[in-house]
Amino acid sequence: MELIIQILMLFIIINCILKLSFWKWWQAAIFSIVCAVFLLWAEQYAILQSKTQINDYLMNREALQDAAVLVTIESVICFAFCFAALRNLFGRRIKRWLLPLYWYPSLLLFPVLFYILTQSIFSLSGTDFDTVSYIMAGTVLVILPMAAYGIRYMFPEKELRLEVHFLVSLFVAILGLLTTVNGNVTYAVAEEPVNFKALGLSLALFAIAFLIGYVWNKIRWRIMQRKQMKK
Repeated sequence: MELIIQILMLFIIINCILKLSFWKWWQAAIFSIVCAVFLLWAEQYAILQSKTQINDYLMNREALQDAAVLVTIESVICFAFCFAALRNLFGRRIKRWLLPLYWYPSLLLFPVLFYILTQSIFSLSGTDFDTVSYIMAGTVLVILPMAAYGIRYMFPEKELRLEVHFLVSLFVAILGLLTTVNGNVTYAVAEEPVNFKALGLSLALFAIAFLIGYVWNKIRWRIMQRKQMKK
């Protein structure tokens, strides 16, 4: 279960970076500064944690259910942003009450950063706590805007980034629901050998569909650029 939660945290970070790729560089830099300041402030609480306490929290089903609700709410906000941004790309005016969706980065990133800070303190035992927190704050301050700019540079098409942002948000929502299970199964699953042929076929179809979508977006992007140049 802890592995699933860690994978969930990883995709929350990826989703936040994808959202920052739609922002301007100075906006992403301001949010990175806020995250760095949060890490420095959270040090006083992170040093009071213990591995046993965190593991107990991660195994607490009621706490995970509350966290799953927050994950689901944030995923819904991301879905709404994707649809609103898509309407904007097609030339439709966005309603005023949808504008805050553009300025919502990811509040779930802060508990994820707190968890990473506590794990770093546990792993680097003997190292000064201030040193660990400053290193983490500096890393976040640099990596977040650079990663957002890197994604924007590699994938300049907003349509493609919106699709990926939607898919990652969907994956985050599914993982958030899986964490509430916590190893409790109501009905036993019938045991049967893994069908590697069907699994390989599914992965191949997914890879083919992804490549077709990626190539089509590239071609459509070039066609739109040529039309704009002719105008």
